[in-house]
Amino acid sequence: MTEIPDLKVTPDRYLTYRYAGASGDFNPIHIDEEFATSVGLPGRILHGLWTMAQVARAVSAAGDGPEALRRLSVQFRGMGFPEQELTVSASVKEVAGDTAVVEAEVVQDGRRIIRKGEAELRMG
Repeated sequence: MTEIPDLKVTPDRYLTYRYAGASGDFNPIHIDEEFATSVGLPGRILHGLWTMAQVARAVSAAGDGPEALRRLSVQFRGMGFPEQELTVSASVKEVAGDTAVVEAEVVQDGRRIIRKGEAELRMG
């Protein structure tokens, strides 16, 4: 397998507010600290879709940019939090014709929050 350089991202404390506006997902677990803790969370959590977008960013770097991304799937396995660096690790699993299959995962604070990510990229 060919490793793709890790993507390291530290979401700032206001990311969930901005992303709520961009995505239209105003679930209070993302934007209201008090509500999040009242339902048993340690605090506001990142939007899963934002975390998945970081996988798309990382794997697109292995191809000809975002327009080369043909398919992306992930398994969400944990919660991500603002102000804690996350790392997207990816590697090319196989290449057949003009398509590369890439595997990826996301780790934050030693926890895999996305596992079994898989993307297909158009090459060349």
